Amino acid sequence: MAADPHSISLHGRVFAGVSNAETGQVGSATRFRYHEDGTVVWAEYSGGEIVRGFLVGTRDGDRLAFRYAHLATDGDTADGVCDSRIDVLADGRVRFEESWAWESRPGTGTSIVEEVG
Repeated sequence: MAADPHSISLHGRVFAGVSNAETGQVGSATRFRYHEDGTVVWAEYSGGEIVRGFLVGTRDGDRLAFRYAHLATDGDTADGVCDSRIDVLADGRVRFEESWAWESRPGTGTSIVEEVG
């Protein structure tokens, strides 16, 4: 039986992009390193089209709400907002089902990010 997504810690877990909308920049080469302290969550990310990125936000049970900002390999900066639902896979890895929107340019989308096992 999979762990309860409401109580599982994200601290120290590493995630990679599994799928993303065409207007997104995160892909399978992007790695997110998550941290968590109470209801506060943050991560650093890089890889693929991303040189360096950061996200910061809050957690409420199995939900994350955060803002992200990054520098892409083409030299452009970008930022936006994201709401994620935490799920625990049968093998114990964590998955985020995300709905995001750029604030620095037009576009919205959905993505899936999974813990690197």
